[in-house]
Amino acid sequence: MTDPLFPTVLVANRGEIARRVIRTLRRLGIRSVAVYSDADATAPHVREADEAVRIGPAAAVSSYLDVAAVVDAAVRTGAQAVHPGYGFLSENAAFAKACTEAGIVFIGPGGKALDVMADKIRARDHVAAHGVPIVPGFSAAGLTDSEIASSAAEAGFPLLVKPSAGGGGKGMQIVRTPDELPEALATARRVAAASFGDDTLLLERLVERPRHIEVQVLADGHGAVIHLGERECTLQRRHQKVIEEAPSPVVDEETRRRLGEAACAAAASVGYRGAGTVEFLVSADRPDDFFFIEMNTRLQVEHPVTELVTGVDLVEQQLRVAAGLPLALAQSDVRLDGHAIEARVYAETPSRGFLPATGDVLRWTPPQGVRVDSAIETGSTVGADYDPMIAKVIAHGADRAEALRALDAALAETVLLGVESNVAYLRDLLADPAVRAGDLDTGLIDRRPPSTDPAPAPSALAAAAGVVWRLGERQRESRRASALWSAGSGWRMGAPADPPQVTFGAGEDIVSATPAESGDEVRIGARRDRAAVIGHAAPDGVVLATAADGTVWVHADGVTSALTPLSRRAAADRRLARRERAAGATDPDLRAPMPGTVVAVHVADDAEVHAGERILSIEAMKMEHPVLASHDGTVRLRTAIGDQVRRDQVVARIDIREETRGETRDETREDTQKERP
Repeated sequence: MTDPLFPTVLVANRGEIARRVIRTLRRLGIRSVAVYSDADATAPHVREADEAVRIGPAAAVSSYLDVAAVVDAAVRTGAQAVHPGYGFLSENAAFAKACTEAGIVFIGPGGKALDVMADKIRARDHVAAHGVPIVPGFSAAGLTDSEIASSAAEAGFPLLVKPSAGGGGKGMQIVRTPDELPEALATARRVAAASFGDDTLLLERLVERPRHIEVQVLADGHGAVIHLGERECTLQRRHQKVIEEAPSPVVDEETRRRLGEAACAAAASVGYRGAGTVEFLVSADRPDDFFFIEMNTRLQVEHPVTELVTGVDLVEQQLRVAAGLPLALAQSDVRLDGHAIEARVYAETPSRGFLPATGDVLRWTPPQGVRVDSAIETGSTVGADYDPMIAKVIAHGADRAEALRALDAALAETVLLGVESNVAYLRDLLADPAVRAGDLDTGLIDRRPPSTDPAPAPSALAAAAGVVWRLGERQRESRRASALWSAGSGWRMGAPADPPQVTFGAGEDIVSATPAESGDEVRIGARRDRAAVIGHAAPDGVVLATAADGTVWVHADGVTSALTPLSRRAAADRRLARRERAAGATDPDLRAPMPGTVVAVHVADDAEVHAGERILSIEAMKMEHPVLASHDGTVRLRTAIGDQVRRDQVVARIDIREETRGETRDETREDTQKERP
């Protein structure tokens, strides 16, 4: 590229998007500056940049969201421009203004676009005035709850309650009856205030069986506004996208033209510059009928699928526009080549309701032959401070079927040991008949049965058992060598026979396996005071790593399993606990379902509560999860607002009331008497 651009660009973000932007900067010969919090001091994006600057502690509000700290870093490093990535400050008008005042170019749209499109209510009214179709609804700004209830009744249920500020589905609540409205309003306001600093709400008619279609637009400062086709982002869970693809399997050429025209009209109405995305709601039953949802004034997480089918580097185009240059292509140059599908890899536990997971990455081996944008590497730590998305795997094919096959094969080859993830779930989702047929709507994932952990492959169990047995043998040999009678010929009466079976805990299951022979141990690496990571060069392709707590992580036959070695006593205790749960017994201790921060306590200590009642809420990785009472009784709180909790930490206890204990004893006595002959 010969056009003059910026000598130095600061990337005001982290993780996979920071690494992705740095790649383009390096290709264009532009010096890159990374910023990092204390939690990211050793992160890959810090090492890959030409220079890196610490901007604060782990909490995003004190680092990546600190406007003054980021601008100061840009000034001190001599950056002429700042690329905000997505999330954090990417759509923050105050940040864009601060950059301009410091003489730094903000690689994003102008103030009008940020101001208008940042507010869903204003954006909705604005684009409607420019001929873009919108969903019927109303703004709750300035209305009392009673007035909102009246307007909701007039609009008709079901309704979607969502924060006016922000995006990503945070705070959205579905309300099907008037009785559900008060709690939905309270939850949406709390999440909106915490996430965006603005609890203004927007209520819209809920379109049943909707598809989520978005259009990528590019605009420069010379009057050009073009689109690069659409992306299908319908496969969502809790309003968060999981699988994205381009183009959409239901959009024909005529609908693509109309969608593109509407998207370009929305962008032009605010004098847009740079890369942006206009999102639409499309009826699954009538794909030619669409409504404007919002405009994201930044790069999207799913932008790689558009890059793969068009061959356009969107970051490069952003840089050109920010430098005052025209776009490098016109609408007539845009061609869609084949099909691309992206899967978001999250650090989460699908079998536990997709709750965020944390841990040390013992082994990360991305698949070959596809595009992988990742935030991690072997040795990384996944904490609870930021979004749980740790990688994206993107496949391209001549058509949709080929792209689906390529993505599934790539996910099967993805090795992530040490941190639980949704990789197995993604493969299961891709195999869903409706997904393969392209018969999608945003409720498809919610209608699927609860996710379960795939069973470990027999080869994985045998290899893991071999690891545990050999470690045990070394310990036993060490003890024997230290004994007084160990000196001599080496003959032993009752020498150990063939290795016995080794028992593991695999999620909720208990499994056993006979140790198998494997290759020599290979030291993959060590982490400070933690135990060395041990792998095995197994001829059958099994990949193993042992965590500091003794858990053996195994990848075999496309399945990753975390196997916890169990003693006979531990296995018996697990079996007893499982029988008690099957019999309906409830644990009085309430445990944190995920690591995070206690953001709300809904009851007072020593209060009487009922089964299913909210006790407290925990937030981690941009997700809020309630902890519910397991049975009727008196609550004993073990934590308070602001406390950091570990996964499975006891946060409260529900003591059964004495009268209930008596009733239970009486019922048990009666049941026992009935069973006697």
